[in-house]
Amino acid sequence: SAMEETDREAVATAVQRVAGMLQRPDQLDKVEQYRRREARKKASVEARLKAAIQSQLDGVRTGLSQLHNALNDVKDIQQSLIDVNKDWRQSINTIENLKDVKDAVVQHSQLAAAVENLKNIFSVPEIVRETHDLIERGELLQAHRKLMDLECSRDNLMYEQYRMDSKNTHDMNLIHTYFGDMQKLSEELAKQLWMVVQRSLVTVRRDPTLLVSVVRIIEREEKIDRRMLDRKKQTGFIPPGRPKKWKEKMFNILERTVSTRIEGTQADTRESDKMWLVRHLEIIRKYVLDDLLVAKTLLDQCFPPHYDIFNRLLNMYHQALATRMQELAAEDLEANEIVSLLTWVLNTYNSAEMMGNSELSPEVDVNSLDPLISQSVVDQLLSKYMSTLTSNIIGWLRKALETDKKDWIKETEPEADQDGYYQTTLPAIVFQMFEQNLQVAAQINEDLKTKVLLLCLQQMNSFLTRYKDEAQLYKEDHLKNRQYPQCYVQYMIAVINNCQTFKESIISLKRKYLKIEMEDALSISHANMDATLDIIAKEGCSSLLDEVFMDLEPHLSELMTKKWLMGSNAVGTICVTVEDYFNDFARIKKPYKKTMTLEAHRRVVVEYIRAIMLKRISFKNAEERKEGAEKMIKEAEQFRFLFKKLASGSGEDTEGLCDIIEAIAEVIKLTDPSLLYLEVSTLVSKYPDIRDDHIAALLTVRGDASRDMKQTIIETLDQGPSQPNPNYVPIFKEITVPTLTVPKLLK
Repeated sequence: SAMEETDREAVATAVQRVAGMLQRPDQLDKVEQYRRREARKKASVEARLKAAIQSQLDGVRTGLSQLHNALNDVKDIQQSLIDVNKDWRQSINTIENLKDVKDAVVQHSQLAAAVENLKNIFSVPEIVRETHDLIERGELLQAHRKLMDLECSRDNLMYEQYRMDSKNTHDMNLIHTYFGDMQKLSEELAKQLWMVVQRSLVTVRRDPTLLVSVVRIIEREEKIDRRMLDRKKQTGFIPPGRPKKWKEKMFNILERTVSTRIEGTQADTRESDKMWLVRHLEIIRKYVLDDLLVAKTLLDQCFPPHYDIFNRLLNMYHQALATRMQELAAEDLEANEIVSLLTWVLNTYNSAEMMGNSELSPEVDVNSLDPLISQSVVDQLLSKYMSTLTSNIIGWLRKALETDKKDWIKETEPEADQDGYYQTTLPAIVFQMFEQNLQVAAQINEDLKTKVLLLCLQQMNSFLTRYKDEAQLYKEDHLKNRQYPQCYVQYMIAVINNCQTFKESIISLKRKYLKIEMEDALSISHANMDATLDIIAKEGCSSLLDEVFMDLEPHLSELMTKKWLMGSNAVGTICVTVEDYFNDFARIKKPYKKTMTLEAHRRVVVEYIRAIMLKRISFKNAEERKEGAEKMIKEAEQFRFLFKKLASGSGEDTEGLCDIIEAIAEVIKLTDPSLLYLEVSTLVSKYPDIRDDHIAALLTVRGDASRDMKQTIIETLDQGPSQPNPNYVPIFKEITVPTLTVPKLLK
């Protein structure tokens, strides 16, 4: 059994303890002491055990007694419930009979409300009149206070009626009709409020309290709306005319006002004022900026924060502007109007002059504003602009050239620039027009500027071809009648100088408006233009020299004739004529003038040598040969002096040309015929383009060489070496020698 088990465990433990105590022999002496100690411990454990058992017993006793009491209570409650149940079953019938009392209570509360409102009900007409007067006098807050009282009376009466009998529409209508004028009052008041709202940006400066009153009235109405809607949820009843939604109406009115304000800024039409659009956009800019500044600094303080009035207005303005800009973009705009519109939309709108104004920040962030017109509309406008501009530029260039051509036939000289070079206004007009269009395009964006520059240069290219053709026609017309136009030379000089101006202007235009990386795209067309300009200038110069030589014709035909030998002053006249022309040619710009001087010098020498080769004279004796040769040397010197003077400052060495005349004179002057071959071979080695017919003609002019002698000289010459000057430009190849058959044929 468990007890025996426990006893055994106890004995075993005791044996262990005793064994632990009696380990050494000397401990046996203390056995008595150990026994007493153990007896004390045992007594103490027994006492504790007894106490614990006692307290357990007390607890059980208390618990039993409480359970007994609870059982009695439950029995009592059960009995009471049986009694209540019995009473309730008996009184059900009595409650049925109380319905009349209930109805009487409802009626009582309605009558109480009626009595309460009687005073108001009787004074409705009078209150309506007073309210009307207050509205007339502009005392809106008091008027609204009275209106609220009236509405409150009506709504309470209607609510009581609804509670009592929601199906009774007759009584409802009766109340509604009785309070009929009140509805008109509400509308009258609203009209006043909306007038203030429409003018809020003006009112806020003059009479901010009025605006605040209006906002307070709207806020009160919003509160009543909310209350009525809550009651509707609970009871299903809502008074007529509710909710009024005056806050929503206020924002609608503001929106209409903003739209009207922006639409109303167009004072002019294209017919009445060419600058109508610029003016319209500038007025919009000014109005919108002013309005928003007022809204931010003053209006904001008159409205509760949750109205977020500034941002709401900002959105309204942005929307109204977007609508207006789209309308304008859809109109049939001219090129300059497209630019005005795009500049305004893309640049002005976000600039410091408008939305980017520092006083509007940080509330207005230009980066978060949507574009006023879409990219596709912008692209359409730009392409329309480019095509209009293209036809405009073609037209302008054509007109400019027509105008310039009219000047060419004037009887007055063209104007000169500050350095005295003749010019016409054509380059200035053309490039001023290009500049204006480029500056305009630059207002919009870089990309458009580049496109316009390419367009200008492309049109310039075709324009220069027309310019070249016109200059050619000018020359041809003049040749038909050299007396006309009177200032042909001066205007041809102006045309030549214009070529230089055009070249410089093209370079400066590119430098000013073209990005470096675009240079290559234009190099070909630039080279084309330069080439065309060089041709115009070159042809112009050559036509001017033709003028000179047409005038020299009679004097050139006197050279190397009997008359010439007798002492004609043809060369003197030639020099004076050339110098006279070159007084005008001094008005030609440097690069071209230099070429002209060289060319004139060359042509004079060529004509002189041609005169020799024409064999118009054949010297009779040594005396005549000496006289003729010395005259030639003297005249070569005259030419040399003249052209040195004309080329002064250009540093060109053209001495060599007159040396040819002198070398020929030496051949003619020679007195010893046996040296003739040597002299001629020296001439040929210097000027290797001399042909046999030239030598034959020269010997004919000399007048003393037989046919055999000529033959021998010419045949021997062919074997001789040549040592021309490396700078020598062949001159004889241009000169033909007439054969004997020609005069016979002509006869």
